Amino acid sequence: MKQTTVASKDSKFSLEVPLGFFYFFYFSLVGIYIIFMPKVLLSFDYSKAEIGIIYAAAPFMRFLIPFVFRRFITLNHTVFLVSLLFTLLGSLIFLGTIERFWLYLLANLLFGAAMGISLPYVETISLHTLSKSRYGKIRLWGSIGFTVIALWLGKVLTIPYEALYYLMTIAFLTLLSGAAIAYLDRNTTMETLEENRSFSLLIFPWFWLSVFLMQVSFGGFYGFFTIYETAHGISLEVTSWLWSFGVLCEIVMLYFQGPLLQRNLLTLLKSATLITAVRWLILYLFPTSLPLTFASQSLHAVSFALYHTAAISYVFTLYTQKKLAQQFFLGIAFGLGGSMGALLAGQIYGERMFLIETIIALFAFTALFGHARRKTQHSTRVRPDAL
Repeated sequence: MKQTTVASKDSKFSLEVPLGFFYFFYFSLVGIYIIFMPKVLLSFDYSKAEIGIIYAAAPFMRFLIPFVFRRFITLNHTVFLVSLLFTLLGSLIFLGTIERFWLYLLANLLFGAAMGISLPYVETISLHTLSKSRYGKIRLWGSIGFTVIALWLGKVLTIPYEALYYLMTIAFLTLLSGAAIAYLDRNTTMETLEENRSFSLLIFPWFWLSVFLMQVSFGGFYGFFTIYETAHGISLEVTSWLWSFGVLCEIVMLYFQGPLLQRNLLTLLKSATLITAVRWLILYLFPTSLPLTFASQSLHAVSFALYHTAAISYVFTLYTQKKLAQQFFLGIAFGLGGSMGALLAGQIYGERMFLIETIIALFAFTALFGHARRKTQHSTRVRPDAL
């Protein structure tokens, strides 16, 4: 993203408020969709296989969308606002299609595509406008929103359609906060379609392989952590506290990570990826140890919060096509990697699941060394602060 003028301190401050609101509402929306909608689908007699197909649809669209933008569309203010309108429209369509599998699947494809467009736009603005320290303090509102909606709906949700009403309401509030961001950022010049067409994943293939494998390794955690721990004698209530503790550690890291991000970003990525492998190894070796399980959850601060911020900051330095690069990062990592990780976890669930996840994370760690060598060969095409 190219800025026509240098942003003043006042303009940065004015953007912080809607950015914080956007993250809060966007990830509240994600929380409703991920935590509560699967249970809603069960109440409408969806099979587990059908739910699996539904929840593979949105991440798959997030993976495909960047390729469309690389060839045909530029992610500008108008497209961003249209994506938020389609997010709201998708949530409205859910209400009329949820009892029909194929129609509901199509609505999820629309919803997933729209969600995959809006976040990269906002992430790029945040990275361009905010310091690394301020980014974490604004981004943590997303974690707070996710936690608040989980705790609130866990208490008040009584009928399936209530979740849809909350989804529509939060989608509307996300649209409002996004509109404020687009208005305040209206003087920013976007990348051109010609610039986007020169974007290539093949310049840094080892990096993209690493971020893909990193998210594949999370498949067992996101899909089966609760099942895994309760199967080893940890109560459901304590397991819920383990989840909450991990999010709390994530929030703390987002708030205090600023000084760490002044260091070598690639080294941070290597460290976070290796620590993630250690995290999964702890869960494999000590599934019945509550202290060690809490210790593994504390590592969520590094394996998710620090890794995510370091990764999007690093991608920001690798490519001149800032928004498209963020789209590909989210698409390859959380889209393709998330989908494949969930499918794989369903096949390997058992005593050795987290051992396999450990090995996958180690492959992701190793791939970063291949990337470092490749990056040296292309150093003349990378800004100095990416080193």
